[in-house]
Amino acid sequence: MAEPLKVAYSPCPNDTFVFHAWAHGLVPGADAPEVLFADIDLTNGIAERGELDLLKISYGQLPWVLEEYALLPCGGALGRGCGPLVLTREPDADLTGGTVAVPSERSTAYLLFRLWAAKAVPGGFGKIVVMPFHEIMPAVRDGRVDAGLVIHEARFTYGRYGLHNLADMGEAWERETGLPIPLGAIVARRSLGAGRLEELADTLRASVRAAWDAPEASRAYVLEHAQEMDPAVADQHIGLYVNAFTEDLGAEGYAAVETLLTRAAAEGLVPPVDPGALRF
Repeated sequence: MAEPLKVAYSPCPNDTFVFHAWAHGLVPGADAPEVLFADIDLTNGIAERGELDLLKISYGQLPWVLEEYALLPCGGALGRGCGPLVLTREPDADLTGGTVAVPSERSTAYLLFRLWAAKAVPGGFGKIVVMPFHEIMPAVRDGRVDAGLVIHEARFTYGRYGLHNLADMGEAWERETGLPIPLGAIVARRSLGAGRLEELADTLRASVRAAWDAPEASRAYVLEHAQEMDPAVADQHIGLYVNAFTEDLGAEGYAAVETLLTRAAAEGLVPPVDPGALRF
């Protein structure tokens, strides 16, 4: 009997919602994989080391792993109105020379932040520090950093920390490009072969559709891994990040990814990427 496929994704509600059916052997014809839960910064590193078969990573990490991993056209996170936020204690804070906490320097959030900051903070920052996602809002609140770049459910909860939304990276991106925001990508080993990659894409699509068809079926799994998240916030999270682009990137989704990586490469933030390498 073949060993199960080894996959990794985050415990965030959108990922557990998307993968629930597959992870529980509920997709006809597809064996349940062996699952590792890891936050995006960890999966980015795992992909760079080439350690697992299929992972959810940031689009900001993609240029470093495309030689070994292929981008699957489904299962990931793109969307509108769901961009990272820059949070501060004061509503009109000047970040020139300041310290900004970010969850990763290999993330879409960081790329969008740097593209925004090139225009919005021409004087530059004093320091960028990487810290775990859950520590960022308390660090801003307590004055240990001047601002924090946050993602996911933080857009629903930052008010609890008395913080202000200085800028929405997604709004800036959509205003300039008209495209959705590419956040999280699903990648799989190229060595699996094109046929197997197509099978995995079909399995992921089936898992997404199963989640939509019976959302209550995944609820216990989602909340089990949601790190004490309020169920209402988990529902908002899923509604925001699981959408038509999760089922299939399509022409607009690929255009968004290409635009992000092209702009980031022009700023020296990532290595150049041949658009053809984004399709297998």
